[in-house]
Amino acid sequence: MKTFIASLSTETNSFSPLPTGYLSFEEAGIAHGDATKRPMEYWTGPMHIWRARAEARGWPVVESLTAHAQPAGPTVRAVYEEFRDEILRDLEAAMPVDVVLLSLHGAMIADGIDDCEGDLIARCRAIAGPKAIIGGLLDPHCHLTEKMLTEATLLVAYKEYPHVDIPARAEDLFRLAADAAEGKTRPVMRDRDCRMICAMHTPYEPMRGYVDRMVSRESAPGILSLSLAHGFPWGDHPRVGARALAITDGDAGLAERVAGELAEELFSLRHGIMRPYPDIDGALDRAVDAADGPVVLADVSDNAGGGAPSDATFLLDRILKRGIRNVATGIYWDPIAVRICREAGVGATLALRLGGKCGPMSGDPLDLRVTVKALKSGLSQHFGQLSAPLGQMVWLECEGVDIVVNDLRTQTFHPEAFTGLGIDLSKKKIVCVKSSQHFHAGFAPVASEVIHVATPGSITPDYGNIPYTKRAPNYWPKMEDPFA
Repeated sequence: MKTFIASLSTETNSFSPLPTGYLSFEEAGIAHGDATKRPMEYWTGPMHIWRARAEARGWPVVESLTAHAQPAGPTVRAVYEEFRDEILRDLEAAMPVDVVLLSLHGAMIADGIDDCEGDLIARCRAIAGPKAIIGGLLDPHCHLTEKMLTEATLLVAYKEYPHVDIPARAEDLFRLAADAAEGKTRPVMRDRDCRMICAMHTPYEPMRGYVDRMVSRESAPGILSLSLAHGFPWGDHPRVGARALAITDGDAGLAERVAGELAEELFSLRHGIMRPYPDIDGALDRAVDAADGPVVLADVSDNAGGGAPSDATFLLDRILKRGIRNVATGIYWDPIAVRICREAGVGATLALRLGGKCGPMSGDPLDLRVTVKALKSGLSQHFGQLSAPLGQMVWLECEGVDIVVNDLRTQTFHPEAFTGLGIDLSKKKIVCVKSSQHFHAGFAPVASEVIHVATPGSITPDYGNIPYTKRAPNYWPKMEDPFA
């Protein structure tokens, strides 16, 4: 079975001040058919897995583009089309193929193209033909569109948030595609709109139990795969929101029924799923009063993984103004500050303007007196089993607060973002991370308490008031009963 593999992914925040152009992809990583010859990283993991599994079966593999960009605003149309067309040219040259596996995101929007993944899958289908098995691996924060469902054979989303199960889901998709290609199964997909938009943290109940029951149900007769698309709330898209997806073996009625049951169960859990977040001062009060540390505070609204700049100063400003000490905070994306500190060198004390550079949702820049404690390059941080680069890193100290700054925009996944610079988190009272939820896998084991903070920023978790222009307002919490 000849297998074609490719990857094109970014998550589009329609309200982000940062455009997604070629430089964004170049910074995160572009490989023209040779990603699997390089070390495995966060966004190349599925490509490595698919090549290894296909070659273990003696199947020839044709590898095309791998391109990923940190979430930001809409992708420049010419950039998307250039990447898309490279994949299509490679697929045309590889024909005939039996299996096409695409590592995607599912919430990529380009200028004038709301459904990049549906567009790519449909064009792959036109080349590969009706008999080819086309599988798409998706982030659960995707917009599950009709075109994606119609043109793909199989769609599998990660089940966990944080997404620590990417390798496992890549394995699932390969297995499902192989079974279908060999005629062992006849996949049928159906989805159901849950009419919900909110954050769904899977380590906590009731989502933990929901996911566990969904996984258990996959072993039932006739069911091949079950996924929950959480949706990406800050994508202005007609299909934004949670959707349940069921894949069955040739039984459309079963798929329809199971997707409906999953959607109904999720909706019934909605009030327990959306937990209230304290504001900045409320969170700081709790952290200061805690008997033990470190208390981990999540700056959820300035998460680079959701398209925010990661240079917001709201939380740091309050910490400094309140005189709270023994704090570590990061990662702040400020290439200008990094450059200045590298010029000054380790041990230098200087006046530095930090953060607040990308727009009103970044807050005001802070004029600080800082000491450069460490400078590092070539560091990485783990996210689950995979690693992600950190770029040029700087450790600054200001009034008892350790501040981590870098020049490669990324969210804070793991304590390695701090410890790689020499910061001992075990001795800190408070650790502030710029992340909405992916930090949890790495930081929860070392935290005395984890608090998600309702900070201002580019992805403020006020789901009932996101200014959509394309999504109908028939969703919870915009409406208490959107099915009425």
